[in-house]
Amino acid sequence: MTFFAFHLILAAVMAGSRKAEFDTQEGLWVKTFLRPRLLFLLAALVPVILALQLANADAQTQGDRSLRRAPVHVTEKEKMNAWTVGLAGGLLEGAPIRLAAEIARVVDDGPNMHVLPIVTRGATENLNSLLYLRGVDMAIINSDALEEYKIQVPEIQRRVAYLLNLFPSELHIFVRPEIESLQDLVGKKVNFNTQGTAAAYSGPLIFSRLGINVDKTFIPHQVALEQMRKGEMAAVVFITSKPVDAFLRGRWDPGFKFLPVNYDSKFEDYYLPAGLEASEYPNLIKQGERVSTIAVPTALVAFNWPAQSNRYQRVARFVDYLFSRIDRLQAPGFDAKWKSINLAASVPGLTRFSAAQGWLDRQARGKQASQ
Repeated sequence: MTFFAFHLILAAVMAGSRKAEFDTQEGLWVKTFLRPRLLFLLAALVPVILALQLANADAQTQGDRSLRRAPVHVTEKEKMNAWTVGLAGGLLEGAPIRLAAEIARVVDDGPNMHVLPIVTRGATENLNSLLYLRGVDMAIINSDALEEYKIQVPEIQRRVAYLLNLFPSELHIFVRPEIESLQDLVGKKVNFNTQGTAAAYSGPLIFSRLGINVDKTFIPHQVALEQMRKGEMAAVVFITSKPVDAFLRGRWDPGFKFLPVNYDSKFEDYYLPAGLEASEYPNLIKQGERVSTIAVPTALVAFNWPAQSNRYQRVARFVDYLFSRIDRLQAPGFDAKWKSINLAASVPGLTRFSAAQGWLDRQARGKQASQ
């Protein structure tokens, strides 16, 4: 109860007394009997009202103290989030999420840099996560994933920029003995691995560009390879870094082989020329021979934030940490793919993130100055 409430009680009591005066002859009863008792009642209420007033003031004081403590938690929250970036990595069993985890491990610097690797529905979904999922600043994608967004996001190549060309994923078209050319696969069963994998997305896209219409299946490659042995499947398509254990260690009857795919203008937008060597698959490729194929670049990309934005500054700091510590990823204990990383390598179809280009330019100027 406040001082204002006390005045309301007092006003009500006095109003009641005035009414009583009109209701009694000449107010004699009020003067001699009612008013002294009302004044006694008010006197008794004063300590109670004051006590309630003090209690209310104490509660307000405690509330003020609570508000003063709140900024401590707010500051801690802001500190934790200030230099945290989200990195979409793909399926838990895939290579990209493993690379994302290794990146997070190497660039970690407490509150100064914190990377959150994010498991998604697959590398082909990572671009979608980068464009639309909150908290995602970067993603590991296959370069041809951009093809799907040309219609729905016409400016896709301005909204996404690459930081690093991680590694090439070579196309392996592995066929039964009776298959001699790509044309022999028309209308036959060809497996592209399970949905969400690079082969399941890029494989059909590449076959479409080749003009080869096949009976596509999307089952685990281990199952499809057994079906191939029995003659139930004509071919399997792998898109991954060579060498592939299934071909390197597996025993295959004579005639099982890789079909060549020649790199030409139809692949210039997203792909790179590549080859499968006898040293990589000695049981399937004769010594001195080489099977031409193409590769899908796997790239680390970022949303192309405005240069002065907070999100841009986070990614720019991430670039500094990653590029300056790339040698740590090439040490024992990390994926062997890191050893072939070239920071200056480009990614077809994309421009380099400006902070990454700035880092490379500074390094080049530093080398020139030291010579």
